Amino acid sequence: MSFIADKQTLDDLNLLGKYKSHSIYSLFNKVRTAGGERLLESMFQHPLTTPEEINRRSSTFRYFQEKQLEFPFQNGSFRAAENYLGMGPAGNRVSEMITTVKKKIGHSLLRDDQFTILHNGLLACIAALNALKELLNHMDDNHPHPFREQVKMLLDIFSNHRLKWLTEEKDATQLPLMKVVRYDFLLRNTLRKEMDIILENIYLLDVYTAVSQVAREKNFSYATALPVTDHLIQVDGLRHPGLDNGVPNPLSLHLNRNVMFLTGANMAGKSTLMKSFGIAVYLAHMGFPVAAVSMKFAVRDGLYTSINVPDSLSLGYSHFYAEVMRVKNVAAEVSQKKNLVVIFDELFKGTNVKDAYDATLAVTEAFSQYRNSFFIISTHIIEVGETLKQRCDNLQFAYLPTVMEGTVPRYTYQLETGITTDRHGMMIIENEGILEIILS
Repeated sequence: MSFIADKQTLDDLNLLGKYKSHSIYSLFNKVRTAGGERLLESMFQHPLTTPEEINRRSSTFRYFQEKQLEFPFQNGSFRAAENYLGMGPAGNRVSEMITTVKKKIGHSLLRDDQFTILHNGLLACIAALNALKELLNHMDDNHPHPFREQVKMLLDIFSNHRLKWLTEEKDATQLPLMKVVRYDFLLRNTLRKEMDIILENIYLLDVYTAVSQVAREKNFSYATALPVTDHLIQVDGLRHPGLDNGVPNPLSLHLNRNVMFLTGANMAGKSTLMKSFGIAVYLAHMGFPVAAVSMKFAVRDGLYTSINVPDSLSLGYSHFYAEVMRVKNVAAEVSQKKNLVVIFDELFKGTNVKDAYDATLAVTEAFSQYRNSFFIISTHIIEVGETLKQRCDNLQFAYLPTVMEGTVPRYTYQLETGITTDRHGMMIIENEGILEIILS
């Protein structure tokens, strides 16, 4: 079963998108190969669903980070090697020799560049294989590590007697015709399967070195995945990965306190906190580093958010009706007893205060009965919180405060326990001189 995160959730958290401004994908996309980029994208699209898989991947990233291993290939030279191996398998030995000789003659007499492309691609491939072998020898120590099996498998390929010539040709800049024929047939035909395995693992190395470097530079950590039955998510020092100076906060949800009711004024940081939490949950299920001091979590079935719900002109939905439909869709998933994380930012803000109060109270109370799922629900209607205190014993109440310095608000972005009493909206309107502009 795959981890559930629909388009609304992916958009709310800005998770995917190579060309999308400030997406979490582009934050980690420091890979150097086309294959590495494809692999990174696949990892983002398919979070893991078992503690064993998650912890294995995160421990591999941690190993690369601690060893400060770097990708051993230059972009241009490896691209030439990648293109060379991507030319497909060579024919049989005789036909390949005839074809290569024809290319050589064409190069000499007609200045045809097909032989040059083949020759230079082969040299680039030889250089890449030698660089990989050096890195693997560096990683082949007596200490167990999570990439050890791949290292041994690749070194076994290099120990093949048919590849003994690799070291001899390490610094070659020109190869005789018959060596081109021999080496080309060997790499693209005889050892084709082995070369495909090597390429796949080079892409893995690309992702592991790139992501671990981002984690080291941004001081991210690695979450520990727990069995689903533990029903716990605990994060210390949580912050948004896109903010270099984000204020860290602790956040904990568990079976007996599985709903956080979050309040605070506009601009106090509620949306950023909820996005930070959602991103951390998603990245943790990928086995990727998270923007936190530490994190442990019971594996969930999926993640749903409702932060920036748009109206729909094509379907004739108003903003309020779009909100209602979003809640309905999430309710259908929750009611199937799935272990989910659900984040609602300002429920029912598209309707009047009385309806919003009644709806927020009813929906929060109903969701709170599903203790196997975790919920963060924010609202400006703080009166709902007082009623929920009396009706539910599994809610925790938190707020982000506003500190008034005279008539100027200052936001700490530091999570506190309780329900906010801040009511500074009118003061901000007056500070901006809106009424004076209208009246003048």
